[in-house]
Amino acid sequence: MFLVAQASVWYQLNLQFLNEWVKNNKWAMALFGFPISYFYLYATEWTVKGFDGELWPGRLIGFACGMITFAFLTWLHMNQGLTPKTIVTLTLSIAIVLIQILWK
Repeated sequence: MFLVAQASVWYQLNLQFLNEWVKNNKWAMALFGFPISYFYLYATEWTVKGFDGELWPGRLIGFACGMITFAFLTWLHMNQGLTPKTIVTLTLSIAIVLIQILWK
């Protein structure tokens, strides 16, 4: 659910650079904030339940999903490749997710 939320936010914020109509109608894109909030609410609820009431794992997983989603969608739509610094950051993001999921 975090991946869906993060991808939705990427399009909400960055579609203005790919589509002229969106660029001129930011108010319309702002309306997508309401359904996107539901994705985050459910993702947070499910993560907290999955980690026995702990909030930190969900926050860290959400952050890492955001980094991964941003990198992929920016590469896909904006043709902005990965620098060594970004690769290291993404590797750390994946490590964060794995630590939160696998470390009991």
